[in-house]
Amino acid sequence: MSGELAAAVVTVSDRTHRGEREDLSGPALVNAVEQAGGRVLSATVVPDERTEIERELRRLADDEAVPLILTTGGTGFAPRDVTPEATRNVLEREAPGLAEHARIATLPRTRFAVLSRGIAGIRRRTLIVNLPGSPKAAREMFEVLAPVLPHALAVLRDAAEDHPTS
Repeated sequence: MSGELAAAVVTVSDRTHRGEREDLSGPALVNAVEQAGGRVLSATVVPDERTEIERELRRLADDEAVPLILTTGGTGFAPRDVTPEATRNVLEREAPGLAEHARIATLPRTRFAVLSRGIAGIRRRTLIVNLPGSPKAAREMFEVLAPVLPHALAVLRDAAEDHPTS
């Protein structure tokens, strides 16, 4: 089973949101999705604020029905890195294997992969995956997940069609 890779990219960064720094990780992810044969439906920037992150994830999942949301940023150890916590607040079910695989697969490239606290999970028919804020790390983690994402999205879509009340 396979499916189309259609995604929204959300950059989580105070400085980028304030216009103090150029967004490099968002465009790197957009490029990675397109190189994987996917299509990017939107790319937005939000500050490192739980309520703002949650609002954007809910908007994309609930109002826009985006199949895949890729976040970049806010997954480290800094006090304002709250993307995993905000994501967990909007998820209905977690998908820990995705984040675990991304960390393990990229560990041979950088020992810092283990410092990513990103999570993944499902809200309605949307898969949400947190990726690091470094353009290189975000791209590498996406690339190791890309082969399984179309199948995951197809299962979510097909399951919803089989069970219209879900």
